[in-house]
Amino acid sequence: MMADAPSVIKDAEESGKPDDPTKNYEFDGETYIYTDKATNISYKFDQENNKWIVKEDNKSSDSKNSSDGTEKKEDSGLEAGAADTFGFENDTHTYTDPNDGSVYFWDKEKNAWFPKVDEDFMAKYQMSYGFTDTSTPQAKPPEPKEPPPSQKAKEDKEQRKMEAKRKAQEPPTWFEVDEAHNTAIYVSGLPLDITIDELTQLFAKCGLIARDERGKDKIKLYRDGNGEPKGDALCTYIKVESVDLALKILDGSQIRGKTLSVQRAKFQMKGAYDPALKPKRKKKDKERQKKIHEKLFDWRPERMRGEPLKCERVVIIKNLFAPEDFDREVQLLLEYQQDIRSECLKCGDVRKVVICDRHPEGVAQVTFREPAEAQACVQLLNGRWFSQRKISAEIWDGKTKYKITETDAEIEARIQKWDKFLDQEDEEKEKKKQETESSNKEQKTSQ
Repeated sequence: MMADAPSVIKDAEESGKPDDPTKNYEFDGETYIYTDKATNISYKFDQENNKWIVKEDNKSSDSKNSSDGTEKKEDSGLEAGAADTFGFENDTHTYTDPNDGSVYFWDKEKNAWFPKVDEDFMAKYQMSYGFTDTSTPQAKPPEPKEPPPSQKAKEDKEQRKMEAKRKAQEPPTWFEVDEAHNTAIYVSGLPLDITIDELTQLFAKCGLIARDERGKDKIKLYRDGNGEPKGDALCTYIKVESVDLALKILDGSQIRGKTLSVQRAKFQMKGAYDPALKPKRKKKDKERQKKIHEKLFDWRPERMRGEPLKCERVVIIKNLFAPEDFDREVQLLLEYQQDIRSECLKCGDVRKVVICDRHPEGVAQVTFREPAEAQACVQLLNGRWFSQRKISAEIWDGKTKYKITETDAEIEARIQKWDKFLDQEDEEKEKKKQETESSNKEQKTSQ
């Protein structure tokens, strides 16, 4: 396709926006037709003579519109100028800029004009922008040599050691925890004869005190080298709101003539931080700590007078079995559980039956829905005979624990004993099989 490049560039510069160079061109099936919007004259490209000519349809209209020969001369000048400006080379349309003589090629794929790069173009370019000597290669700056990986790792290790040594030599500094997460208070001015129980009662006025993994309150009473109280303490609450309340209530209060000073706790880092020395808390410990805190917030109404306790729904049955019975026959455990459940269902709704198979007294624990059902079970089973044993039944006191957990040594010994028992059974079966085969052979030979 062809386009009038100077007019397109000029229109684009005047409008400030890129214009479509192909909108003034048409293809009639044989050749291209260009219509000049300024003069409304159409030009046809003559492929035989390789030039633009005025379309014959416009000649008659041009002759009628012209009033003298001057206008005809202008038309012939446009025809000659178009023929000199546009051309055709190697199956490609060309355009020659009349201002500087630069030649442009029309790219059909990109739909744009591109300059023809030849000796004339390079000469004009060098005259405008200077020369570049490509014969002599330019010297590249020397690239910094990287140390080998082993040496680099060694340098990094030494640098970390120097950094840790520098931090260790720095004096310990105080740092403050964010108020939104700081749940600890520091109290000074305490009497020297104060006890932990007094501190617990004092700090509990402002909120629930946090507890450690052992279930003890997180209250620390500072002591000197001789073990005597120094008059200051640290208390950790569960909620941040308790700290704000302690600052309002306890700060400035008096105990036995001593004025207390309460402030948010600050912490001092002793030496450099070493993650390896930090004790790792197991997931089990974290869950236990969470349960302890949730239990502190658990509020339940007090038991009404005359209301039965939960332990009154549990019946303890003793002398049902000997622990050695289950070592010989493991399936007895399930049989005992089913027999006890079926017998206790006569008294009411049985919720759970637990066989304490390792208890020396042969204990079974039965839980009913109502305390009255448990009382009926005691009357039914107490003093009865079960598997040639006289059993006893009583209401659980709520404190005694009958479930005995085996140690690792006991578990290993029991497993070895069971393996030995299985081996003996296999040996007996093999011996019987051999005896049967030998007897069959003797019968065949006798026949």
